[in-house]
Amino acid sequence: MTDATPLKPLELSESEFANLVPHSRLRQQFQFILEVEKLKQIIRRTPLLDGSRRENDAEHTWELTLMAMVLHEHANEKVDLLRALKMLIIHDIVEIDAGDTFIYDEVGAIDQEEREIQAADRIFGILPKDQSLEFRALWDEFEARTTPEAQFARAMDRLQPLLHNFFTSGGTWHTPGVTASDVLDRKLPISHASDVLWEAVQRIITEGVERGYLKQA
Repeated sequence: MTDATPLKPLELSESEFANLVPHSRLRQQFQFILEVEKLKQIIRRTPLLDGSRRENDAEHTWELTLMAMVLHEHANEKVDLLRALKMLIIHDIVEIDAGDTFIYDEVGAIDQEEREIQAADRIFGILPKDQSLEFRALWDEFEARTTPEAQFARAMDRLQPLLHNFFTSGGTWHTPGVTASDVLDRKLPISHASDVLWEAVQRIITEGVERGYLKQA
């Protein structure tokens, strides 16, 4: 086999899977793990820093968790890092069904919540009941943004694309119609989590305008 040799995915019927993994709880957990691997196939708009291609959701998730580990000291309130990491790891799983909605896509945003709730119902429902409830509660908490952990996790989600866009000389900021005020508005959740990071964000946006990466208006 070479890198160019295509591999054929194996699809098992429910009965075949049950014979392979008789332990019902473990089987549900395996099914969930196999399902969420699809996150690697969801392509986002954000470019890699070398500009070679756009990142996928799994890469995005990994980077957010690492950022949270490095930056949590700057949170305005003390954060339960493990809980924030759990939220970040699962927050985009719904995009397996719902797709990635570009942050400046006003049309796509209309039914985004509905699509993502339906996806959460299906995907987290694959897990055993107790884990299904736990994962869904974490996802709901992330979406509600009322706890320090959820606010900090959301801040990481908004900060990462900003860094990628600036350090690729504009990235998705070059999307027609996107202005500095649009970017500032989308990054506002960062201000709720960290004064230090919010100050840095404002400086980066200002510098982006001065360098011509982003239109002022």
